[in-house]
Amino acid sequence: MKFIKVLKVFILFTIVYFAEIAISFSDRSTSEKVVPSEERMPISLRLSNKLSAYESMQGLDQQIEEFMNKWNIVGASVAVVKDERLIYSKGFGYADKENEINVEPKHLFRVASISKLITAVAIMKLVEDEKVNLNDTVFGQNGIFNDRFLEIKDKNVLDITVKNLLNHSSGWTNKKGDPMFQNLKIAKKMNADLPLDIETITEYVLNTRKLDYEPGKKSVYSNFGYALLGLIIQEVSGTSYENYVITQVLNPLGIYDMHLGKSLPDNRFENEVRYYGLKGEREVLSSFGTGEMVPKYYGGNSMETLGAAGGWVATPTELMKLLVAIDGFDLREDILSNESILEMTNSSRLIRPYGWTGTDRNGYWWRTGTLSGTSALLKREQNGLSWILVINTTPKYGARFPVQINKTMIKGLATIDYWPTYDLFDYYEPSSIKSNLLTIK
Repeated sequence: MKFIKVLKVFILFTIVYFAEIAISFSDRSTSEKVVPSEERMPISLRLSNKLSAYESMQGLDQQIEEFMNKWNIVGASVAVVKDERLIYSKGFGYADKENEINVEPKHLFRVASISKLITAVAIMKLVEDEKVNLNDTVFGQNGIFNDRFLEIKDKNVLDITVKNLLNHSSGWTNKKGDPMFQNLKIAKKMNADLPLDIETITEYVLNTRKLDYEPGKKSVYSNFGYALLGLIIQEVSGTSYENYVITQVLNPLGIYDMHLGKSLPDNRFENEVRYYGLKGEREVLSSFGTGEMVPKYYGGNSMETLGAAGGWVATPTELMKLLVAIDGFDLREDILSNESILEMTNSSRLIRPYGWTGTDRNGYWWRTGTLSGTSALLKREQNGLSWILVINTTPKYGARFPVQINKTMIKGLATIDYWPTYDLFDYYEPSSIKSNLLTIK
């Protein structure tokens, strides 16, 4: 009888434990998504630093530690894939320096413009499902938004296609400033509430700005263009941008812990790192219109506004799970067709690829992401090696900092003589009780 009583208590504890996990991963988003259970626990929660502490990777560990010391990085997280197997997932430094919490694979980081790769994959999924065409125009009576955004200063905007937004060839530049970082100015002009939504920013741009070049002629980086793609995903899918990405792209790949992030520290996710600035970095006016002076990384930049252009938070491990589904290699099934992957990675001297920062003829594809408080580099190599390194500290050289990340990883990976043969994607802690799948409908 005593054994049965103990067993009942253990079962009750287990149920409560997984219920609490489910709540912690679902109460900060209205998206309809699968939430963690024992079988669908996010891979990043199943791992720990100790699983990647082995001799053959010590040279990489050393390079990362030297990199962090040199650039005064508070915390970093790294994941490495070889031949579509996760062989390394490890945190360095602090997720929360004040409370001395070390970075582990479970910790979420803002990934800035790596969000654009996520958005591009979602668009290509809609293309394959024949919900949208790359040559569809975006504005005007024949466009995707044929019943709104009709006040347009420059009629050349009517020629902009989905493809132009994907490869940054829409015709918009940031000569008059990046509208995704002009919340206070635009809110005043449009008499709008803060933080701004993308609809208000779109009305502002269409009403006040002309194109700087003919659509399709060349690529000029545009955060606004990718924010528009998020709005297109919402329009053609009939659900929110975040919900479409989670339910149609991420959950089918076994990715359960990626979310659109929040601006303020009190709204961060349970397992999200804290962010840190440069020493002596100036504070800025809050993008929420409070009149307060705040750090850029906590209220100066609006994560809610960035959305599809730069708003995602993720663990490196789950980003690598996405990467192996779009890398064009054969060992794991891709979520997109070979034709779509080729379309995404095609580039030229004047035209960028879709979602990626760059691709080259040697099979290297890379995606950078930098905001105040974070910087990241995701890279796919032709030799079957792929990796990501992300930090929680404002980088010294801004958008150029991923060059330093690349140098560090190249040096560290070159020290490895033996590649592990196991796959951490499939790792589970032994468990005596199996729980049912939990799904929020």
